[in-house]
Amino acid sequence: MTTDRNLSPRLLLGPGPSLVHPRVLRAMATPLIGHLDPDFLKILAEIRSMLQTVFQTENELTLAVSGTGTAAMEAALSNLLEPGDSMLACIQGYFGERLAEMGRRYGAQVERLEADWGEVQDPAAIEAALSRRPAKVVTLVHAETSTGACQPDVAAIAAVCHGHDALLVLDVVTSLGGLPVDIDGWQVDVAYSAAQKSLSGPPGLSPITVGPRARQAIARRSSSPPVFYFDLELLGQYWSDRPSYHHTAPISTAYGLREALRLALEEGLAARWARHTANARRLWVGLESLDLPLLVPEPRRLPTLSTPRLPGTFDEAGVRQRLLLEYNVEIAGGFGPLAGKVWRIGLMGESSRPEHVRTLLAALEVMLRSVKSAPAGGG
Repeated sequence: MTTDRNLSPRLLLGPGPSLVHPRVLRAMATPLIGHLDPDFLKILAEIRSMLQTVFQTENELTLAVSGTGTAAMEAALSNLLEPGDSMLACIQGYFGERLAEMGRRYGAQVERLEADWGEVQDPAAIEAALSRRPAKVVTLVHAETSTGACQPDVAAIAAVCHGHDALLVLDVVTSLGGLPVDIDGWQVDVAYSAAQKSLSGPPGLSPITVGPRARQAIARRSSSPPVFYFDLELLGQYWSDRPSYHHTAPISTAYGLREALRLALEEGLAARWARHTANARRLWVGLESLDLPLLVPEPRRLPTLSTPRLPGTFDEAGVRQRLLLEYNVEIAGGFGPLAGKVWRIGLMGESSRPEHVRTLLAALEVMLRSVKSAPAGGG
């Protein structure tokens, strides 16, 4: 018995991973060298420098955690929180919920500040919450992948946090490389992302940057961070000019991330952000013409992840499955309170191309026409 290992090519237009450039794939085929080889350490230094540019930061402690975006999320919280610390979790979707759950598991006293899914946080509400109960850490999602909403006013929220001696941890998993992220300008204390979203790298390395306030908080801990693998100061030593062993880095993944970052900077950040916005608007116009209005109003809509509302008159999961099997196009459904109510369509990195938008809209038009013309009860 033989197993066919030839995978069908997919047009990845879901919430991640995104498509990667052929140069990234070729880079990942580079022969392996040791994780302490001088040539590999030069690659880590290049990645670190390029990440500082993409994050728009001069933070010395900027690197990529081994693992997907959840690993960087774990690293951010496990280094800052100790049992009994207070944390304000700003929740407006699934990933805000995940941050709250992680804080609970690290022993923090977690207060929840919730907004409806698809909404964003009001800086005044955060001010009020911190006035009622001070917090060591405030967590916030910049680009909520579960809803397609982008949080504005990050700089104002950071100022509120610092006015109450709180550290701001910002999730930029779906925004870094696809829309403006200005860590130093916004005065964010810790931010983390993932290689496989708008940076269009391979999954397995997740950028993180730690500012001076957060580093001081880590240094003042009464005990070492509980997870050795995610100890950011130890990781920083490995990524430094005088490296010391911490763990075996994912070497091929690092090759891919370096090439993805090179592509991003060759394009130019401003041009890259403009491309994502232009293609998102093409998608939004097309979805509206198919009677699929967007959940999130345009002023706070993500250009990297769109959530069209569904009328509830057809089997949305069945349409997505047909789209995958007949057209090799992947999009995702909603979950939580948005399950069955929206689709999640990602235009991130290499996936954000006019031809991909046209392909998706043409396929959806055919699919929806066939669904609408099907006889009642005909499946």
